[in-house]
Amino acid sequence: MSENRPNGTALRRAILDETRHLLVADGYDNLSMRKIARAVGCSATSIYLHFENKDALIHALIDEGMEQLHEQLVTAAKEPEPIARLNALAHAYVRFGLDNREYYQVMFQLHPERMERYPVEKFRRARRNLEIHAEALADGVEVGVFRTSSPETGAHVLWTALHGLVSLLLAERVDVKLADEAFIDAAVQHALDGFSK
Repeated sequence: MSENRPNGTALRRAILDETRHLLVADGYDNLSMRKIARAVGCSATSIYLHFENKDALIHALIDEGMEQLHEQLVTAAKEPEPIARLNALAHAYVRFGLDNREYYQVMFQLHPERMERYPVEKFRRARRNLEIHAEALADGVEVGVFRTSSPETGAHVLWTALHGLVSLLLAERVDVKLADEAFIDAAVQHALDGFSK
């Protein structure tokens, strides 16, 4: 192996990174193993040593993004008081989306019609990101500061609001005079007010 050729771990990382860039730039339908290989500087065959097919590669990217989001949510969830914790979780989610534009788009905004279903075990792991919000809501209901008929449903409702906020900001569809931290704080607060008693 030559010195400037990446080893197995470095090659896998390069494949994932280039795939993420190409997916966001060109879309699922225009992504091919050959295009990825050209961008990375390896053969298409080398990619198949790490990933079974294009969909397995995209699933690995989604899984990576979900894990990175989870790490940030776990840090935010250390806040013991439910209102402050849910606020920290909501801000952590928004910050992740804005700081990790490509991951966010791959995780939540890709709409390929023919992509294989996301594997069940990866989906279960990704659900932890909603469950951590549901736990904060359940704790708030228990101490009488939140109301929701179902913490799980409430977590999905909150996610819908936060996803809408992140998506509009990423698409630059919010008036630039408004799209600042004060706007984000106001949008998050409005979403959380729906659970307040």
